[in-house]
Amino acid sequence: MNLSERLKTYGFEQTLKYIHKDPEENLQKILNLSRKISPDAFESQMDFIENIIKDKDNVYHKYMMDMLNRLNPDVFDKFITNFFLNAGVFSENLKQECREKYGCNIPWAILLDPTTACNLRCKGCWAAEYGNSLNLSFDEIDDIITQGKEIGVYFYIFTGGEPLCRKEDVLKICEKHNDCAFLIFTNSTLIDDKFIEDMLRVKNIIPAISVEGPEFTTDARRGDGVYNKVIEAMGKLKENGLPFGISCCYTSMNYKSIISEEFVDDMIDRGALFAWYFHFMPVGKATGKELLPKPDQRAYVYENLRDMRSRKPLFFLDFQNDAEYIGGCIAGGKNYLHINANGDLEPCVFIHYSDSNIREKTLIESLQSPLFMAYHDGQPFNENMLRPCPMLENPNMLRDMVKESKAKSTDILDKEQVDELCDKCEDYAKAWEPVAEDLWENSPRSTHNKNK
Repeated sequence: MNLSERLKTYGFEQTLKYIHKDPEENLQKILNLSRKISPDAFESQMDFIENIIKDKDNVYHKYMMDMLNRLNPDVFDKFITNFFLNAGVFSENLKQECREKYGCNIPWAILLDPTTACNLRCKGCWAAEYGNSLNLSFDEIDDIITQGKEIGVYFYIFTGGEPLCRKEDVLKICEKHNDCAFLIFTNSTLIDDKFIEDMLRVKNIIPAISVEGPEFTTDARRGDGVYNKVIEAMGKLKENGLPFGISCCYTSMNYKSIISEEFVDDMIDRGALFAWYFHFMPVGKATGKELLPKPDQRAYVYENLRDMRSRKPLFFLDFQNDAEYIGGCIAGGKNYLHINANGDLEPCVFIHYSDSNIREKTLIESLQSPLFMAYHDGQPFNENMLRPCPMLENPNMLRDMVKESKAKSTDILDKEQVDELCDKCEDYAKAWEPVAEDLWENSPRSTHNKNK
């Protein structure tokens, strides 16, 4: 960060402290300052935020006020500074310069698996089979983040395995790279009073807690008593003014309960600030396709989640169906990439194929590899943004990219060849296509409707 950016950050931080005295009155002042220091590319986001600030009946006005009034002020300020300024405003030009310089994708976020270890054995999760067999060392994680910051990446997401099995190293990394924002996908059962104290000290960690719905469905997949431990962790986080959200995988079995009014309202009451919904993926040789949502079930989630957005003070993200907002597939470094605990760089957390390892190549060299360049050159993989994935909705595209790049399976136990994986997606892709076409035809974001 250069001197000009440091001065802007200082001014921004001082204005944030002023806002906490009277959020309703002073929000416009931070927005005005944000407009002055933001690149033109952020103008539409600024307009969106201004509409929320001015419209007190807007559900996200309530959401914003709740965050300001409920969260620990220092933690809130650190998150806004790291996530909004460092990961967004100040690094955008650098990322764009690197895209032009190196001729490849430069991501906004990097996902890392500190370990394959996990303290639970959830049904259908590949981590349950791996055990404590692979880890990225502290120095390797540190080096990845250092390389990332050199190309403008200031947002990191820890996945696994259970990242908090490496709790001490995770905390040291977050503390060392205190100018970055860190999201941790966690089952939350290892969040104890000591970790709460550490989060308040470090200030740049946000948990995304895995939950499958109510107690019955969560415990059915994760084990007896896990739901109560999740609720206990949420209580500790809320009590201490710490931000957190939930991570939900929707399947053919739980899709209704996981987007129900009762479940969403309960999560809001418990303090969740966001809900990240993931479509079940049939990844892994031992994983069948039975839990893949049927077309009408996926459409149900699509429609109900959008309805919830207009009414509920919760930030919803739908990893698969929200591709219409961001131009299709975001993997392959377009917006993010994944580095597993063996150091393999994968285009997506659900695509377990790689032609690069961080122990053998730099981050830039990996982004310039044949597999990642195939993503770069092929995106978007479909003009219909509700059919974004080269695996799930366009399986022949993943077949071709993996074979042409000579990428290898990164599965630890039983290598799943790309034809085996894509064969499981063929029927799904055909069944979803007509439903997706109908939804896309009526979406205001479709090219068809934009050109009317």
